[in-house]
Amino acid sequence: MASRFFHSWRLWSIALTAVLVSPAALAADELTRAAIDTVWVATSAALVFFMQAGFALLESGMARSKNAVNVLMKNYLDACVGGLIFWLIGFGLMFGENPTGWFGTSLFAPNSTTGLDWTFLFFQMMFAATSTTIASGAMAERIHFRAYLIGACVISGLIYPVFGSWAWGGHGGGSGWLKALGFVDFAGSTVVHSIGGWCALAGIIVLGPRLGRFGPRGESRSIPGHNLGLVALGGFILWFGWTGFNGGSTLAAEVAIGKILVNTHLAACAGAVGAALFGTALNRPILLTATVNASIGGLVAITAGCASMDPSYAILTGLFAGVITIIGPSLLAKMRLDDVVDAVSVHGFCGVWGTLAAGLFYSGDLFNPRRIAIQALGVLAAFVWALGTAWLTYVLVARTIGIRSTTLHEQRGLDFTEHAEIGYPEFQHMQTFNPDGLHR
Repeated sequence: MASRFFHSWRLWSIALTAVLVSPAALAADELTRAAIDTVWVATSAALVFFMQAGFALLESGMARSKNAVNVLMKNYLDACVGGLIFWLIGFGLMFGENPTGWFGTSLFAPNSTTGLDWTFLFFQMMFAATSTTIASGAMAERIHFRAYLIGACVISGLIYPVFGSWAWGGHGGGSGWLKALGFVDFAGSTVVHSIGGWCALAGIIVLGPRLGRFGPRGESRSIPGHNLGLVALGGFILWFGWTGFNGGSTLAAEVAIGKILVNTHLAACAGAVGAALFGTALNRPILLTATVNASIGGLVAITAGCASMDPSYAILTGLFAGVITIIGPSLLAKMRLDDVVDAVSVHGFCGVWGTLAAGLFYSGDLFNPRRIAIQALGVLAAFVWALGTAWLTYVLVARTIGIRSTTLHEQRGLDFTEHAEIGYPEFQHMQTFNPDGLHR
């Protein structure tokens, strides 16, 4: 009797399931799922776009007041010009059909695609802007505005998307050669940040240091920024925006987002703490600028492995990144390389460490030599491609239209000489228009 009842109940449950899970119900469920994913990725893209404001505030605060408008303009137009260039050719090179593994050959200037692909395009446009704008702060206070914009177009339209196709390509078919090897860079420690850092390094090599940055015997001289409040606010905004940067890279509303965000936050905290501990060990003061940069260094480093690393290793990754942000600027200064915001150390060096850490601390497969070797290969390929191409670009610009501002313009400040505006007119009028008032 019990067996007959059970058999009858089973038949009824199967019939009820068939009714409830009809093709129409499944289709409606898929549409709902797609809508939720779209909302999450679009929201994340907006958070990444807000990072442009963070970069603008941090970089302008670290520059002198006479160059504040110039720095803000570069960040603003990075998003504008870079967005157009990436839509026109960058997205196709990065995510178009990739039969060779080296670059995409379709999806240029996309005009017709599906709903989810529009969201994916929007999200990736924000990533391209982030990579492009990293170089702006490093080269601040002495580069011609038009020369900078040419470099920004090359980064967003060629340098960034081509390497991106190697590591992430295949959205339109095929696969990038690094991706096929198993290269791990979940949200772009190398693809976004190291690429931007190496472009910044190429720029400061070609430009040379600011006037007065180094003495006649090579001694390093500090040129402090004008507004530490903007630096701190910019750091907070970047940290906030990183929740979209890493969390949105799931490209779907998944439960895995929670762990990704925890790892991201822990690494940023550990970066700041690591820099403070290291500075204390060296008997150095704990500076606000160094602390903000260290937390950003932690964020850069965890970006590659935030989805494949356990929290304890995320903290370790952030701690080492914080130390790197202290050591890196000193090494560059010894080579007489002038990086206004320490972008090369924070994004380039920490991006390298984070990419290697993603291989070292891969959850369930720790310290796998083959995985680490693939990560190192990706790091090396990014360095050679980005530094070489960016250096060639800046050299060509320098030898054609010119790349460096004149001595007089650098002394007066690029706000007025490049944009005919003054960021702080109440305080800068005499220094800008009175030759006797020139300083630094």
